[in-house]
Amino acid sequence: MTRTISTQAISKLLVANRGEIAVRIIRAAKALGIPTVAACSEADVDSMAARLADEVQVLGPARADQSYLNVQALLGALQASGANAVHPGYGFLSENAEFAAAVEATGAIFVGPSPDTIRRMGDKAEARRTAQAAGVPVVPGSPGELFELDMALQAAEAVGFPLLIKASAGGGGRGIRLAENASQLAEEFPRAQREAQTAFGNGALYLERFIGKARHIEVQVLGDGKHAVHLFERECSLQRRRQKIFEEAPSPVLNNLQRETLCASAVRLSEALGYRGAGTLEYLYDEASGEFFFIEMNTRIQVEHPVSELVTGIDLVQAQLRIAGGEPLGLRQSDIRLNGAALQMRINAEDPARDFFPSPGVVQELIWPQEAGVRVDSHLYPGYRVPPYYDSLLAKLIVHGRDRGEALARARIALEHCTLSGMASTLGLHRELLAEPWLHHADFHTGTLETWLAARRMGGAA
Repeated sequence: MTRTISTQAISKLLVANRGEIAVRIIRAAKALGIPTVAACSEADVDSMAARLADEVQVLGPARADQSYLNVQALLGALQASGANAVHPGYGFLSENAEFAAAVEATGAIFVGPSPDTIRRMGDKAEARRTAQAAGVPVVPGSPGELFELDMALQAAEAVGFPLLIKASAGGGGRGIRLAENASQLAEEFPRAQREAQTAFGNGALYLERFIGKARHIEVQVLGDGKHAVHLFERECSLQRRRQKIFEEAPSPVLNNLQRETLCASAVRLSEALGYRGAGTLEYLYDEASGEFFFIEMNTRIQVEHPVSELVTGIDLVQAQLRIAGGEPLGLRQSDIRLNGAALQMRINAEDPARDFFPSPGVVQELIWPQEAGVRVDSHLYPGYRVPPYYDSLLAKLIVHGRDRGEALARARIALEHCTLSGMASTLGLHRELLAEPWLHHADFHTGTLETWLAARRMGGAA
């Protein structure tokens, strides 16, 4: 049923992204009766997002810097389409404060927090200071941005080794290097700086103490600028090269008191910011000591948001659109209940047998599972040519169960009922992963997956 939108709300939405998240946003907007515009590159004119949207605006050539990262092209598409709002999805310009400000300068709505909030939390050093001021514990690290190696060496004396070198303006695992001593810091600092400059257009770095065998746990929040709530936490410790592969909600290792303490700290920081929209606060959890440390906030929707949706029943993208359209949050914390467990497996166009080498191609046979408790977020269709220019994510297979055991059982069945031919993918890898006892026992940390993958390679697994 189409919802009647108010005069304050979004009248037409430009989706400034591609792939599965563009499809996800378009479907959420349609459920609210909002017309959509797909802003896409020339390589994506035949994409599912372009097919589903009410209108298409071509931004430019395939290269991201000439299309999805081209602010002027996006503003031109906004004006040409007559849209009054922009949803940036994740990646690309989603956490770019200047883009958000440029959208708002046209009189249109940026679906996300204010440019000032994006700027404050995008600067990782400023984010740490903001968290500390709100009484949220942070990992010991450098007090501000670092631009020169001499500054980094001096800061490292106070932080202590081993430490992580991280991009101040970034996320998604880019620009992060491990240094176990001063000589490694001298070697890795310029490399991290070059990677940060390339990925984010900003070479500023900061240092953070490395916590071995930590878990990566994050809290989903929603705010309307005045009030905020949490949608509980997600466990995101299974990572390869700091890119998440398998996520779940809730974390299988937290007790109720730990969960309450962690989530309350996320709400406290969100309300201190006057946060608007959907956001995620990321923490390291030292299971040995039971301590949590805030590391960063992502001021956008996350790839793994579906697991939070399935355990709470709240559509986060629709909530983003309602809040951006001027509606109050309309949720109290007591309204949000944790229901069961959810798991998400990222299906990428990568060949695990060739060290995850990208594997674009043409989708031939495609079958997704139809069982109860299974959801697939994807932009694929038979005959679709997966372009080689962008992120390799093809689909997200998400399952929900009454508890973690049922969710794991459903995940195994769902994976067996998936068929995707025409390119190599990580489907088979997830089937192997679901057979591992340590996964079922939730006995893992952020280094576990890479150790498992290394052992798998040594054993000659395909």
